[in-house]
Order: sequence, then C-alpha cells, then structure tokens
Amino acid sequence: MNDSLGSVVDAFITYRRALGRKYHTEAATLRLLLRFAGERHVSALGQFTPKLLDEFLASRPRSRPRSFNNLLGIVAGFLDWAVAQDLLSASPLRAERRRTTSARVPFLFDLAQARRLLDAAAALPDNPRATQRGPTYRTIFALCYGLGLRAGEVCGLRLGDVDTEQKVLVVVGGKFGKARLVPHGPRMAQLVAEQVERRRTAGACGPDAPLFSFGEGRSVHPCTASQVFHRLVMGLELPVPDGVSPPCLHSLRHSFAVGCLLRWYREGLDPASRLHQLSTFMGHVDPTSTAMYLTITPALLDEANRRFEAFAAPAWGGEAR
Repeated sequence: MNDSLGSVVDAFITYRRALGRKYHTEAATLRLLLRFAGERHVSALGQFTPKLLDEFLASRPRSRPRSFNNLLGIVAGFLDWAVAQDLLSASPLRAERRRTTSARVPFLFDLAQARRLLDAAAALPDNPRATQRGPTYRTIFALCYGLGLRAGEVCGLRLGDVDTEQKVLVVVGGKFGKARLVPHGPRMAQLVAEQVERRRTAGACGPDAPLFSFGEGRSVHPCTASQVFHRLVMGLELPVPDGVSPPCLHSLRHSFAVGCLLRWYREGLDPASRLHQLSTFMGHVDPTSTAMYLTITPALLDEANRRFEAFAAPAWGGEAR
C-alpha cells in the first residue's frame, strides 16, 4: 500500500471521526478503494480517473439502488473533501446515483402484533449455549418497540447504563457516537430490572458487564437478535400489505415513531411542535432524520382528517346557515 494515498485516506477518516462519526463501515470501504488502486499501481490521488472509479464501483456489486448510492456517497464524500483541501482540482467521479422509485414503505407493528411477537420471544427455549433466551430476547424487542431504540443500542447496554431509581437508560453507543438519556415508565422499568437481576444471578457484576449476554462477557450481537426476530416473525405469519417491506428488527423502531405521532393526534396535541422532542429521544441529529420514520398510515390519516374537520367546522356551519 502506498503511503501517500493511504495517508490522505487516514486524514479524511480522522476528520470525519472528529465530527462525531464512528465511520467504521465507510473506513472499510475506503480501505477497499486503496487496495483496488494499489493493485492497479495507482499511488496518488491525481491518478484517479473516471474509468478507474467506475471499475471500482463495478467490483463492489450492489443490486439495490440504495446500497449502490451508499457506496457512491462514500467515495464522493472522500473526493469532495480532497477537492476542498486543494488536493485535487476537481473530483474525477462521474457515476450518477440510481433512482430508488421502487422503495417500499416499512412494516409497522400494531399493538396486537407487537404483543404476539413478545409472547413468541418469551416462549423461546433455552439451549446449551444460551440460558434465559426467552426473557432476554423479549426484553430486547420490547426496548426496540417501546422506546424506539436501535438494535445496536439495546444490545450494547451495560449494567451501569441502567438507573433503576430514576427509570432512565444511558445510551452510550448510539449512532454518530452520541450519548443520550432515555427515560421510561414503570412497566419498562420492571422489564429492565428483571433483566438486571437475571444477569446478576448469572454472575455478572460491575458496571461494564453487558446487560444482554449469554456468557463469556460478550453482549448479544445485533445480527443475532435480528436472526431470532426473523425466525419468530416467520412463525407468526403476519400479513404484509402490498407495497410494504417484510418485517425487520428495525421495523420496531419505525413503529415506535409512528405510534408516538398517532398518540399525540388522539390526545389533541400538536405533533409538529413535539417533533424536536421525538428527535432528541430517538437520538437523531435533527428532526429531518426523524421525519423519515413517520410513515403515513390509515390511522394517522383518519386522525388528521378529524382534526381538520374540527378546525373547519365553524366555517362549514356558517355557510350552512
């Protein structure tokens, strides 16, 4: 690997992480670009050509437009930064983003479906490598659905992140490296307290011990939780409407966000004024990211129509008279 090109990539990664980004996946992609360039005896940024970059993108096949656009965005971000640093006069990247018009809306769990999922998780049998599987996965999925946490955030919780007196979780390993406090109610507090007790009974001690683990001091991996989720969902045979993506573990977080919006409507509150609160609670940088989770559902449309009718009723009544 050449030092000059590698040092530029290292400087860019350091810059991105200084902004609070973890940048693990992106860094791995840029390392692949470095290796690809090295195999073609390219040792400087100025040797990058549109053809070389097109060949690199083709070497990393992406069947879905969103996945390809993510790859393209990583390379484009690096080259645009190099231009801003006067390391390049112009970006040699010519590839264009792919259209994503076929994207489907996410699956949203209603309360009855979420209960079925949690009951199925609670019924999971133990195996020689994992005891207390049922209550462990039930609590993981409950935190994703009831508090809108990401799977990685839940699986990364430690015993020291649980404040049972204040009923607060300290989420440290959030996206973009941001930490936040997540308050919760008594029912969720009971679930978490029971999980803490299970871990202590199993011999876990100290604030750094994982809250969700089946031994050896390792946390349950989010991918493992996702695999368990998929097996359970297949057994539930939940109906998936046309144009809706099959349920995935992240669907629980989507369901939380939409559920909050629906509840505000029904309580007569102004959702727009509370979007900042939801954004902070979910660990987003700004409300724009939160808005991506707010899928329009028939229930939301019904509540919005009722609110509009109540707002416009005086005008309609005046015309009738």
